[in-house]
Amino acid sequence: MNSSVNASSSKRLYRQVADSLLDLIESGEYPAGSRLPAERELAERFGVSRPTIREAVIALEAKGRVAVKTGSGVYVLEDNVEIKGLGPSVSPFEVIETRVFIEGEAAALAATLIDKKQLAELKEALNEMALENNQDDTGSTVADRKFHAIISEATNNKVLSLFISQLWDVQEKLSNIRLAHQAVCMQDTQRRLAEHKAIYDALEQGSPNAARVAMRNHFSRSLMALHETAELEAVNEVRRKVSQMKERFSFERMVD
Repeated sequence: MNSSVNASSSKRLYRQVADSLLDLIESGEYPAGSRLPAERELAERFGVSRPTIREAVIALEAKGRVAVKTGSGVYVLEDNVEIKGLGPSVSPFEVIETRVFIEGEAAALAATLIDKKQLAELKEALNEMALENNQDDTGSTVADRKFHAIISEATNNKVLSLFISQLWDVQEKLSNIRLAHQAVCMQDTQRRLAEHKAIYDALEQGSPNAARVAMRNHFSRSLMALHETAELEAVNEVRRKVSQMKERFSFERMVD
């Protein structure tokens, strides 16, 4: 579908492109969490230059509708999502910190109460995680969430189970946190699987302390991976802005 913009319009070209992209996002063609097409493809679709596409993306980024992941692409964000009073300013670090405290103790409690059926379900979830890794679907959290949900249910504490479920909702529905979590999951998938296996082993042994330590070790590694990802993204963001500045104020552009 061709979506050429009106070159004779008084509105600046990149603004027209940004508005058109926003319409496509809100229509569902590019849903939250999806990646926008490459610059060249968008430039052809709208009949404009690639620098114009970049300016349009910057405008959408300023509105909080997209996130630029250097080396990966441009991803659509939720529109001012709020979950039970939490807005998009919530940090992935805050979520992990909360999970360390809550799920560490939940694992310890579950170790004293978990039954054979739940252990079998945990093992099945582990196998599903391994299958996701083999299929290169490392950003998937389906089996991961299932694994942690079984542990929370094994505590026989409905309030605790609900709270952990809500933590997962925050992690999955706030785009900045979801993308950060997926980036962490894609780092060293075998180690991630081994960490979940260690949690399972501790629960199978019925050891509260071992279950607590295994769960905290899992989140400790996730936290370190998140720090590394955040640092790399910060460096790449600086490089991107410097590159844009060089292009914006290049001599060739001034005399063109």
